Amino acid sequence: MFVDRAEIEVRGGDGGNGAVSFMRQKYVPKGGPDGGDGGAGGDVILLVKDGMTTLSSFRNQRYFKAQDGSDGSSRKRTGGDGDDLVIEVPPGTVVYDEQGSLLADMVQDGQREVVARGGRGGRGNRRFTSSRHRTPRFAEQGEPGEKRNIRLELKLLADVGLVGLPNAGKSTLLSAVSSARPQVASYPFTTLQPNLGVVEIDYERSMVIADLPGLIEGAHEGVGLGDEFLRHIERTGVLLHVVDLADPSGKKPKEAVCEIEEELKSYDKRLMEKPRLIAGNKMDLPRARENWPEFCDWVKGRGQTPVAISAATGEGIEELLHQVWNMLQQHEEDEDAGEPEGFRVFRAREEDKPTRIYRSGEEWVVEDSRFERWVAMTDLENDEAVEYLNNRLQRAGLYSQLEEYGVQPGDTVRIGEVEFEYEPW
Repeated sequence: MFVDRAEIEVRGGDGGNGAVSFMRQKYVPKGGPDGGDGGAGGDVILLVKDGMTTLSSFRNQRYFKAQDGSDGSSRKRTGGDGDDLVIEVPPGTVVYDEQGSLLADMVQDGQREVVARGGRGGRGNRRFTSSRHRTPRFAEQGEPGEKRNIRLELKLLADVGLVGLPNAGKSTLLSAVSSARPQVASYPFTTLQPNLGVVEIDYERSMVIADLPGLIEGAHEGVGLGDEFLRHIERTGVLLHVVDLADPSGKKPKEAVCEIEEELKSYDKRLMEKPRLIAGNKMDLPRARENWPEFCDWVKGRGQTPVAISAATGEGIEELLHQVWNMLQQHEEDEDAGEPEGFRVFRAREEDKPTRIYRSGEEWVVEDSRFERWVAMTDLENDEAVEYLNNRLQRAGLYSQLEEYGVQPGDTVRIGEVEFEYEPW
């Protein structure tokens, strides 16, 4: 089954907890704290795997979590790092966040992108030794791994995209020029999913053609099969527009051309900038031969050169493939001469943003990734750890900001998932 969309939740592994330990050796008096650090949690990584063609592997699994880091231990031993979780995706996968912003464009085989960072390991108590505090009896907890809800969309990677109204003969053409065997019938929407075929012109020349489901008026708004497959056209280098010259409904070929062009334009105006070749199909039928001269003149009047073919008998197919190949080569040369787009890659761990403080009901809310991280890594059952946290927050200026916003002693303040009663420090 062809699946080209998936929504999944990814979470990096949690960091291991730091250890609280003191050296106990017979000939080492006052050995001091020796608690080791926790290991880092594993990352969740997307990996482009050549050969995959759909997102069907995400139909039954939507939650992915990397391995947690191990806790630190005595004698300054650091816990082991958690293993990364590698998720394979097909070439052409585009990654979006919950807000619909582009995060990563996965197109090259072997391309790797981190989509959820693992948490840092907590520091052991030896890390908190100072001239004022020689025997700290607390350690940091591991940082929780990052959690994200992401949307994956597959945009097929093909050299040529077949477009046209239903029953124009696109599937028949694809089966005639490649080993692909799409469903072919005399009723609309026999193609319910994109089909890919490799066309070998000769020993050294080949190209990938995608047969996309037929479009009808209003497709860009979801009519018929809607815009479910229009996005696959974005990746193609050349559009091959197949037109039924013997449409039984009586629709004129030029009307069919204009209808498809309007849908492409409505979906994305840039699609009209792609090189396009128009193929008048079904020349084996008398009605098609009658319509060809007028249609040919109309297309030439627009500055294009159409090709007359019959996908059923093979008439004109060789000429068609050579023209498509030449257009594809010219398109690739033009792209090479231009500025390369490059791939957009995001940082899974966002940089710290300015602190945001606001009132929500009966409590004050502090939004700051740095403060949230500090709180999450604090053992709130340990008085020394809480005192250390309070000192950090005070030095960072949080308490001064709270007072500027009018927070009073006794008010409830929430940082991340932790609520506490505010008392001036």
